[in-house]
Amino acid sequence: MPQINFIAPDGTRFEIEAPSGQSVMESAVQNGVPGIEAECGGACACATCHVYVDEAWEAKTGEPEVMEEDMLDFAYDVRPNSRLSCQIRISDELDGLVVRVPERQA
Repeated sequence: MPQINFIAPDGTRFEIEAPSGQSVMESAVQNGVPGIEAECGGACACATCHVYVDEAWEAKTGEPEVMEEDMLDFAYDVRPNSRLSCQIRISDELDGLVVRVPERQA
């Protein structure tokens, strides 16, 4: 199973193994990663699963779709590497993915 690495604002690292096909948000919620609230359950209808994709992984995770970009307008401290973790699907290609959790969610 691919490993996803979540880094909390204080630097604490959470290494999660997650099945391909699951979203990064689902893996965070199922494994109790703090800071990923996921209020809409993955419907891309809020910005409470906001993460920063590590620079080395941006090309592999791709660009946000229009709907995701619209929701990111409601996120806290949006950066060029901001994504909603509900919109990133785990695959073998993302084994080792590193995402950082913002200080707070919107």
